[in-house]
Amino acid sequence: MSTEDQKNTSVNVTRRKILTGATGVVGAVGATFLAVPFVSSWQPSEKAKAAGAPVNADVSQLQPGQMLTVSWRGIPVWVVRRTPEMLALLAEENGSLRDPASDESKQPEYCKNNTRAVKDEYLVVSGICTHLGCAPLYRPAVGSPDMSADWEGGFFCPCHGSRFDLAGRVFQSVPAPTNLDIPPHHFISENVIRIGEDPVEGGGA
Repeated sequence: MSTEDQKNTSVNVTRRKILTGATGVVGAVGATFLAVPFVSSWQPSEKAKAAGAPVNADVSQLQPGQMLTVSWRGIPVWVVRRTPEMLALLAEENGSLRDPASDESKQPEYCKNNTRAVKDEYLVVSGICTHLGCAPLYRPAVGSPDMSADWEGGFFCPCHGSRFDLAGRVFQSVPAPTNLDIPPHHFISENVIRIGEDPVEGGGA
């Protein structure tokens, strides 16, 4: 084999190595792009969320007395961080409520208590009035200026005048027939509430 032939053979071998390496890189990149849709598909789609997939509410920045709104199943869900004063009022209002023990209202069994909560401090409640589906207003302060003089704090529906306390329990002599609904929920960490999912049995709140 001549010196020229040897050079040509060496060039061809080098080209084949470069092409083989480049093909491998392109294949790896292609595999990465192909994997993206599969990784994305592991996350709940908007359709799945609307159908009831659970959502998380981070309450780490929620101050006492404040309310956070998240969407679950296309409806607003309120998370209220109640103060000790708010909690103290709940026991005093039982005589004015239509269903103080929540016997006729919707909530998980673990929230069928005086505070209607997993943890007393945090109320997780549907923001839909049980009368005709309006959105009540959050009026936590006793004697709020836009409310009646006897207002003790809670939720007020401006559509037809239904009133609820700070546990979402309905007062007597208003149109709403039952307390505000409590969705299934539990704490997955100290500051994160998973809404739309019951606690795992044996796993705590």
